[in-house]
Amino acid sequence: MNKPLTLQGVLHQHFVDYTRTHPVDSHRLKVCRHLQSCHTPVLGGMQYQCNHCHHQVLQYHSCRDRHCPQCQGRASRRWSEQQQKATLPVTYYHLVFTLPHALNGWVQLHPEVMYTLLFQTAWHTLKTFAADPKRLGGQLGMTAVLHTWGQNLSQHVHLHCLVPGGALTEDETWHAARSTYLFPVRALSRHFRGKMVSRLRACAKAGKLGRITRADEIDNLLDQLMEKDWVIYSKPSLDRTQAVINYLARYSHKIAISDHRLIGIKGDQVHFQYKDYRDNQPKVMALHRDELIRRFLMHVLPKGFMRIRHYGFLANRCRQAALVRIRKILEQPVEAEEKAETEATESTWLCPNCQQGYLLPKRILNPSWSRTISAPG
Repeated sequence: MNKPLTLQGVLHQHFVDYTRTHPVDSHRLKVCRHLQSCHTPVLGGMQYQCNHCHHQVLQYHSCRDRHCPQCQGRASRRWSEQQQKATLPVTYYHLVFTLPHALNGWVQLHPEVMYTLLFQTAWHTLKTFAADPKRLGGQLGMTAVLHTWGQNLSQHVHLHCLVPGGALTEDETWHAARSTYLFPVRALSRHFRGKMVSRLRACAKAGKLGRITRADEIDNLLDQLMEKDWVIYSKPSLDRTQAVINYLARYSHKIAISDHRLIGIKGDQVHFQYKDYRDNQPKVMALHRDELIRRFLMHVLPKGFMRIRHYGFLANRCRQAALVRIRKILEQPVEAEEKAETEATESTWLCPNCQQGYLLPKRILNPSWSRTISAPG
C-alpha cells in the first residue's frame, strides 16, 4: 500500500531541484527546512517503552512552524480552547473582507504593508459603523484571521472577522445587534474601499511602496479600483457557542494546503483536491511540482507577522476586564472554574502492541546530528 502523499513528501522529493531553477529567500528556505524536519530524527524526540510487553515506540518532535500542515491541527485546538473562555452569550457574525485581485502584484512586492493595511482598514470600517449612534453607538469587538490563498493555491488575500453581535456603550450598557448581517454590506464595502485606497495613497507618498516603480501605476490602478465594487461577504449569524468555537478552529490556524487534500503524483504533476465555489463542488487539479511549490511559498507570511489579531473590547490589553463588565450587564452566570488538568508525571498512552500496558518515556533522542543520550534519572 502506497504511503499517503504529504507536503513534506513533496518537499523531500523536489525542493532541492526547485531551488536550482527558482530563487528562494532565506526566510522561505528556513520554513521549508522546518517542514521537511517535522516529526523526523532531525529534530530529535523521545523513546517510549511499554511497562507490560516492553514494546518500544519512537516519538519525534514537531517543528511547530505555523506553515506546517502537521503542526497546525493541534495548535488550532489549543487556541480555540483558549478563545472559548472569551465567548459571550450573544449572536456572532462572520464577515470576510477581500482585497481586489488587481492588488496581488503589490502584495507580492510589499506583503507586510498590504496585510497590515487590510487589518487596519477592516477594523476601522467596522469600528466606525459600530460607533454610529444610529447603529450600535458603542465599542465593537473583533477577532480577525488573515488568509492569502484560494482553494487552488492562487493568491486570494482576505480577512476572516468574527464579531460578537453588539457594542459596549460609554454608559456601560450592551447594545445588541438586530440585523442578520450586522451592518449593510454595500455600505461597508464602499467605506472599506475608500479607506483602503486613501491609505494606499498615503503609503505611496510616504515611500512605503517603493518597489512599485512603473510611472503612474499607483494613481492609475487606485483610480480604477475606486470605480469597482469591492467584495465584503457577511455570513448568517451564529447564535450557538459551539458554532462559534468551530469557526475559530476552522479559520484560526488554517494553511494554504493541508495534507488530506493531496492525492498523488503522476510524473511531474501533483494532483490535489479543491472546492470550486462557482458550483460548490469538489474537484481535482493537477499542477507541475515546481508550480505547486511556488504557489505554496507565495503564502509564506513575513517573519514575525501576526496573522491573528484582536480588536476593540477583545483586544488583549483590555479583554479580561471588558468581558467581566459585559457578562455582568448580560447577567451571564459565572461559570465554575474549570478543574485544573492533572499534570501527569508519566505518559498514559496505551501500548499499541499489547493494548494492556502504557508507554513510559525511556530515553531522550537527540537531533540526528548528535548522539542519543539517556533521559536523566
